[in-house]
Amino acid sequence: MPHREPQQEPPLEPDAPRHPCEVIPGDPARGLVLACDHASNFVPADIDLGLPQAEFARHIAYDIGAAGVTRLLARALDVPAVLTNFSRLIIDPNRGRADPTLVMRLSDGAVVPGNARIDEAGKAARIARFYDPFDEGIAQALAAAESAGRVPALVTIHSFTPYWRGVPRPWHVGILYDRDERLARRLIEALAADPAGLVVGDNDPYGGGLPGDTIDRHATVRGLPNALIEIRQDLIAGEDDQREWADRFARILSPLMERPL
Repeated sequence: MPHREPQQEPPLEPDAPRHPCEVIPGDPARGLVLACDHASNFVPADIDLGLPQAEFARHIAYDIGAAGVTRLLARALDVPAVLTNFSRLIIDPNRGRADPTLVMRLSDGAVVPGNARIDEAGKAARIARFYDPFDEGIAQALAAAESAGRVPALVTIHSFTPYWRGVPRPWHVGILYDRDERLARRLIEALAADPAGLVVGDNDPYGGGLPGDTIDRHATVRGLPNALIEIRQDLIAGEDDQREWADRFARILSPLMERPL
């Protein structure tokens, strides 16, 4: 699979009004909810993080390509999806509330001046404004599936950099999980059998057990099937690439949704 340089999205206009999360409707009876924790690099005009604009095109601000894959996959499967409409540099909804990296002061070499002296009241305000609405969107989508008579699975979609500290990462895609491997194992097996000859990370490039993260808060503690998908960013650089990966996961997930996990 060829390497392609990410075609990074420009930062959103700083005064663009938007809700803290984007909700894509879908059929709750399908029994699957998608979430994209790091979908956007948007920072509202009233928050000054003190960074040059160029930093918001980097992976430190959002997961490049992940939002496009999430939207395409949600529509292909007719399932609900919840995406953030704010940069992870404001607050990271894929962290527990007590996690020291909930509000990043330093990210991959970039000091974030606007976060350097944030106090507990400042964190609480960001939690209420950004973190909680995203949490509530996921909770409502899962509750709707349960009301429709399904035990819902939660799948979150992320992307990772092709290199880390100068070292190339060999994986095309990784599937992360904690204690519950029901869905993750099936995804790993299906991806490993893909004719494209994918290099699939089994809890790589990161470990899946992060206390208080999105999967933990909404699925692990409730015993719901779950998985976290990580796709290498250069492989979802543009719309065609994103569609290719969304189609791939639609083919894999569609039959899994027809029978209980």
